[in-house]
Amino acid sequence: MTYAIIKVAGKQYRVREGERLLVDRLAQSEGATFTPTVLLVGGDGAPVLEPVDVKVTAKVLGAVKGPKIRIGKYKKRTGYRRHTGFRSSLTQIQIESIGGKPARAATKPKPEKPERPAQPAVSATPTADVPAGYADMTVADIKVAASGWDADALSAALVYENEHGRRKGAIAALESAMTHKEDES
Repeated sequence: MTYAIIKVAGKQYRVREGERLLVDRLAQSEGATFTPTVLLVGGDGAPVLEPVDVKVTAKVLGAVKGPKIRIGKYKKRTGYRRHTGFRSSLTQIQIESIGGKPARAATKPKPEKPERPAQPAVSATPTADVPAGYADMTVADIKVAASGWDADALSAALVYENEHGRRKGAIAALESAMTHKEDES
């Protein structure tokens, strides 16, 4: 069975396994399981209009309040104004099973990711051309200082940033300084 139409607290709901929905306040406590009246079951061929052997199991998740509704009354030229509000008392339920079989697991267990190998301490490219103290500089410091560096220092800093920091602002500042240097040449 893929879906069922149930009756809870005088209202009808179309539900599926694992689905959560808000219904009018129920007398059951949190964590209680109950079986609502089943009106129709469908999904496997023609709908069954009188499901005698099909049971729907629902679990009460907790009591919640509905959205606040503001109500205002006003009559012109008389000074008559009244304001009030209303919040409905609701119960959140989850459909555990339809037809007696338990619901499928909501989420599949995630496969474990293989551990990444540790980054080598020494870069494959020489970092000797990187300006002194570059690793400790902030993005704002790089933006200011990059205009005074030569092309070799800019390219070395860009390589270092791509391998280690990957800070978007620093990469953008270095690329901007490199294009500015090329335009001056």
